[in-house]
Amino acid sequence: MALNKLALIRYKTIDNCLRLRHRKWTLEDLMEKVSDALYEFEGIKNGISKRTIQGDIQLMRSNKLGYNAPIIVTHRKFYTYEDPKYSISNSPISVGDMQKMKEAVEVLKHVSGFSSFDEMSDIVARLEDSIHTKKDNQPAIIQMESNNLLKGLSFISPLHQAIREKTPLLINYQSFKATQRQDLVFSPYLLKEYRNRWFLIGHHKKSEGLMTLALDRINTIEEMGKNSYIAYTGIDFERYFSDTIGVTKTQKDRGQRVILEINAKNAPYVETKPIHSSQQILDKKEDGSVLIRIDVVLNFELEREILGFGEAIKVLTPRNLQNRIRQRLTAAAQLYLDRSEKPTDNAQSQHTSNRLS
Repeated sequence: MALNKLALIRYKTIDNCLRLRHRKWTLEDLMEKVSDALYEFEGIKNGISKRTIQGDIQLMRSNKLGYNAPIIVTHRKFYTYEDPKYSISNSPISVGDMQKMKEAVEVLKHVSGFSSFDEMSDIVARLEDSIHTKKDNQPAIIQMESNNLLKGLSFISPLHQAIREKTPLLINYQSFKATQRQDLVFSPYLLKEYRNRWFLIGHHKKSEGLMTLALDRINTIEEMGKNSYIAYTGIDFERYFSDTIGVTKTQKDRGQRVILEINAKNAPYVETKPIHSSQQILDKKEDGSVLIRIDVVLNFELEREILGFGEAIKVLTPRNLQNRIRQRLTAAAQLYLDRSEKPTDNAQSQHTSNRLS
């Protein structure tokens, strides 16, 4: 049940009245106070009906909003709280609320203008009201990384709904490597974010295993008949991606032992902010450098993570990853050489081998 601003004002006003134990409150008294509050805060002059107040009291008593307010009637006409210490502001968030929040926060944390979470509006309103995190002209004290210029963010809401309702989709898609768009009959399973970019994991009707689509490469989506939906039967996605940095992985990929040497300057950074949850420190050298081990799938995102450290990191094993990083560093170094400075292929290869070995 969605809770709008006017309803929240009514509930708070009723709550404030019932907390005042020195006065007895009739239904008419509560109607008057709520009408005054609506006029003061929203400029509404029409007042409020008895039926609305009675409905508000019933909802506050129930668990639908998580209040479970102990509102009783004495002498057949006076409303009060049976527990003198009760207030809806002290009401704990229900298990149902927490489940909705856990699900929604993963999607909402970097996305503005999300449209399909009407059921979350009551929770958001209650949180904002109870912990006073939002006041007029108060500057933000938490800033999260976001990029509203990214394409495809508008698809998050309908894709999330399709996953929940197990609805297959016709997705018009064009990958970075493809020269033309293609239509995919797609069963969506998971929305995943990596470095502020969103991906959809699911099953394409004409392919085996899972497929990962970047939302910024989706052109259009259309719902299809539910009878064509192919349910996911693999392991849960927490385990599936537990050995993966990023999203690039096939169902056949397995984590491999990767040993990295981090120089002394960056060792404290890597120790306090592990590259991956599997990270282990194998050795701390006298010069302050460290050897670490991570067990991860060898993919593009891992290479990008390693390259981000530049000269501060060295791949020791596996050999194929070491060679791949060497090749990419060599290619990158060539971008900064004048043509007259560029060594011959043989000399360059020898120089690079000596520098990185």
